[in-house]
Amino acid sequence: MSMFEFNKIAGAVLSALLVAMVIGTIGDSLVHPRKHEGAVAIGEGAKAPAAAPAAREPEKLEPVAPLLAGASVDKGKGEAKKCAVCHSFEKGAKAKIGPTLWGVVGAGKGSHEGFGYSSAMKGKGGTWTYEDLNAFLADPKGFVPGTRMTFAGVKSVQDRANLIAFLRSLADSPAPLP
Repeated sequence: MSMFEFNKIAGAVLSALLVAMVIGTIGDSLVHPRKHEGAVAIGEGAKAPAAAPAAREPEKLEPVAPLLAGASVDKGKGEAKKCAVCHSFEKGAKAKIGPTLWGVVGAGKGSHEGFGYSSAMKGKGGTWTYEDLNAFLADPKGFVPGTRMTFAGVKSVQDRANLIAFLRSLADSPAPLP
């Protein structure tokens, strides 16, 4: 084997390693992998944990009531475009994947006629107050464990306030502000 052949093989191997490294770096920057809390590797000789890890405390939400007075219905309407995939906003409209949101502020939880709510939502009880809407929009599965709603939530409290102001406007006589 000549030196030229050896250089071609070494160059090909080094190029393949460089391409794999670049693809791995790009993939990590796009996906942002997370480590699972409480994950335990169980293998030969490993012991199972004695007790399950304690449930983590729910995050303390910033109250939405002070922000509602200055909230923008127009910005909330823009924020609601995410919701329009599953919900309709018109009075008397049929439910889509989710219930119609006309008149939701102050309405009973799981009370829209003609929609099949999960037993978790039906069991929640009460009415949709501003703070309940804030908590639900921040983390639907955290507020109503067992809900079928797959939305991840709105992280910004100002965006939630704008969205709630828009939802408030969807009524013949909007609920009074707190």
